[in-house]
Amino acid sequence: MCCYQPLVENKLNDNNVDFLIKKGKLFWEQRTDDKALKKANHFISLAKNIRPLDFELSILLSKIKYNIAKNIEVDQELKDSLYLEGARFSRDAVLNHIMIKSLLDESNLDSSSKILKTIAKAPKEVVPGLFWWAENLSHYLIEQPVMKRLNHRELLEVLMNRVLALDPGFYYSGPYRFFGSLYTKIPGIELSQSDTYFKQSIDSNPEYLFNWISYAEFYHQKKGNREQYNKILKEVLNSDINQFPEIMNDNYFSKIYARRLLEKESLLFE
Repeated sequence: MCCYQPLVENKLNDNNVDFLIKKGKLFWEQRTDDKALKKANHFISLAKNIRPLDFELSILLSKIKYNIAKNIEVDQELKDSLYLEGARFSRDAVLNHIMIKSLLDESNLDSSSKILKTIAKAPKEVVPGLFWWAENLSHYLIEQPVMKRLNHRELLEVLMNRVLALDPGFYYSGPYRFFGSLYTKIPGIELSQSDTYFKQSIDSNPEYLFNWISYAEFYHQKKGNREQYNKILKEVLNSDINQFPEIMNDNYFSKIYARRLLEKESLLFE
């Protein structure tokens, strides 16, 4: 009886977590509804509390935090908090991954140098963690002082350069989109580098509307290209998101974001 009881409890816990994950993923697929996205956050958070080292759960929760911050939350302080949470979930998922821990154990460097060196050799299995770590952290840094952005530059570049090396097409050319945005925020970088990266993301995945929006929001705004900014965003608004069902959720949010950027156009190009 003493041996049987823990087995029963473990089975019940597994069933409970599986239920939470199933519910959370169901709501995640319905994330164009604000309430569904928040419910996804609720259920996946509960599941992760039971399985704190589950890599896939951590990455999904990181993506959920990112989406709430970017697409729902309006308070900047709360947005920043969500981005930091998302970055932390992905960071911990990467550093606790068995393949990363073995690399860390082999290094004799101090902690920060050890982490950077390990990321530079990270295997493809942790690409989602590297990507969402960098993506959340970079969005948090947008509203931070320039020196804070500069202090994180090396980490961001190492993270996304590794993704670029292992899977350049990850998340619809995410690494190219990332560097296109990053190099408009770092002083001393030629804007032509940003242009090159954005064009690569668009050439590879023109169907992913956020590639176009990022090009308008960061590169064309930085260059003062109001006509191109306006043209791209209006084309996004006029696009048919039903044409690509697999990315309909992301493209739905992209159209909403494009509308917000157009509403701010006169302020951005004074």
